[in-house]
Amino acid sequence: MDLLGFPPIAAILDAAHALLMGLTALLEPLAGSAAAAASVVVLTLIVRAVLIPAGVAQARAEQTRSRLAPKLKALQRRYKGDPERLQRETMKLYADEKASPFAGCLPMLAQAPVVAIVYTLFLHASIAGHANALLTEQLLGVALGTSLAGAVVSGTATAATVAVFAGLLVAIAVVAEVTRRAFRPPVDDSPDASPLAGAAMARLAGALQFTTAVVAMFVPLAAALYLTVTVTWTLGQRLVLRRIYPFAPA
Repeated sequence: MDLLGFPPIAAILDAAHALLMGLTALLEPLAGSAAAAASVVVLTLIVRAVLIPAGVAQARAEQTRSRLAPKLKALQRRYKGDPERLQRETMKLYADEKASPFAGCLPMLAQAPVVAIVYTLFLHASIAGHANALLTEQLLGVALGTSLAGAVVSGTATAATVAVFAGLLVAIAVVAEVTRRAFRPPVDDSPDASPLAGAAMARLAGALQFTTAVVAMFVPLAAALYLTVTVTWTLGQRLVLRRIYPFAPA
């Protein structure tokens, strides 16, 4: 079964295609041949603006987890030999505080469908039964449907392809490094500490900041552009919200 031909999915893709084409036409007087790329940037900014309340909820959740950290550590010490009791007491603590250990996941979950739609729009020659005009659009001479990995494997990578993707990858890597330094998780290597609070997990969390750069090498240029803008926005938003919702003193 062709999922793209499934009516609800086809309708969503067709609406997204029309939106991007409309934005492209609107931005063409200003952006010229890069109008389609600019429309992806505008789409990203719109999505991130809509998700600002979710970002605020995420910042509040992080602040709550910071405030509850001493109580959680005490529970871990008290029930370290009884995982089931520890889980019950942990959930009770969150319930008493009217908080959730899963709060703040919405921004990441909400963006997944948008990334999937952008990925699909710049991967298929036809959308909802008509030609996909977005595939003819370019950024600095590189088609928005081009992926770096695909171009290298097929031998079609040009200097422009490498240069454009290199610029995006460097930008993502710089944002990832700033994020790693600014939001480095606290390390607790005490004997009764949770394994999730150790130095090894902190290093793993830091390394995960760079996974977006890896993903960007395999997706179409349009999706890589979306990822670059969204990680940059995320960093700026987190820096602002951390000032508004600071962590409790250690």
